[in-house]
Amino acid sequence: MERVPMTPGGLSTLQEELKRLKGDDRPTVIRAIAEAREHGDLSENAEYHAAKEKQSFIEGRIAELEDKTSRAHVIDPSTMSGDTVRFGATVKVVDEESDEETEYQIVGAEESDIATGRISITSPIARAMIGKSKGDQIEVQAPAGARYYEILEVGYR
Repeated sequence: MERVPMTPGGLSTLQEELKRLKGDDRPTVIRAIAEAREHGDLSENAEYHAAKEKQSFIEGRIAELEDKTSRAHVIDPSTMSGDTVRFGATVKVVDEESDEETEYQIVGAEESDIATGRISITSPIARAMIGKSKGDQIEVQAPAGARYYEILEVGYR
């Protein structure tokens, strides 16, 4: 079984979603199915089919979350140090073409959110940064062509 790297916050978020799905969403959809069954002929009952579809989605997501949380390899960046980019690092880079500075934290795929600067360890820019240090230049293959960045800072928080 392949371990799924994530931060403590990422694991907590997944566990909260799992708790909500099991404690609130699953019982609600079961009640909706029971109500729709009371309306009679199931073959033409849109409420019943919609509730069954929602139940299928919920059960699939529960299975997915249970799998990921059971295989979680929690890495706490606040306990790490060093100047080499690894999982959990917060890295400030500058685009060598536009001089635009951006800060990213390298996190697990489930917790990535580009809007907040949290990028997946599997993303092209994160893969290019792994193993590099402050002052190193990296090349990232983007759809529009190669982009070049310089690493300005590496930290763990």
